[in-house]
Amino acid sequence: MKTEELIQKLHDHSRSTEVLLMFNEIQPTHWQKAAVYGDQFKLVIGEWEILRSQLEDQRRQLRDLRIICPQRQSAWPQLAIQDLPCRIEPGAWIRDEVEIGKNAVILSGAVINVGARIGAETMIDMNAVVGARAEIGAHCHIGAGAVIAGVLEPASAQPVIIEEGVLIGANAVVLEEIRIGRGAVVAAGSVVTQDVPAGWLAAGVPARLIKQKDEQTMKKTKIVEKLRDSSR
Repeated sequence: MKTEELIQKLHDHSRSTEVLLMFNEIQPTHWQKAAVYGDQFKLVIGEWEILRSQLEDQRRQLRDLRIICPQRQSAWPQLAIQDLPCRIEPGAWIRDEVEIGKNAVILSGAVINVGARIGAETMIDMNAVVGARAEIGAHCHIGAGAVIAGVLEPASAQPVIIEEGVLIGANAVVLEEIRIGRGAVVAAGSVVTQDVPAGWLAAGVPARLIKQKDEQTMKKTKIVEKLRDSSR
């Protein structure tokens, strides 16, 4: 999906402020346009603009009220992940319209924005951020805390493209419109402002080409296949 199309969908999508009310019921309460669970201890789930007046009217009929509001005027839902053929750990945040390949691994704290594509058997490590429309090929590793820039703003920017077999080190940053070639390595903490050719090691701030991958580099950056089997 093109950037302009994503922007239009975000603009047109209805906003949601869904809340969860938890309380002990002193006297019977009644809720409209909400999901209600429980007997004396109740869970009520619904839109805040609808529930707020109902809560005010019935406040004296309940006690120990707790209101949980995970989002405010959210314009985009999270991706439905229950049937995906990959491993996604608790705490990962993945927005809808994201594509994730078979046996990919998304670790806790990772954020993947709308329109991104994650290839088969690629690992997105803890607290990494994959921006809107970024394309990451198969058999890659995006290190902990790394940032792959997104391109919703400006809309004319081209997405980051990371080809197959790339390793991005921890806390590295790849700016918009950059292409990282097949099998390349970006060292931890680097800031990539120019394309990295296939098979090269780049490092520094800004990143510069250090050398072509040698046997030692390949050994240190080898992908561990056993970590990517989601079939069990």
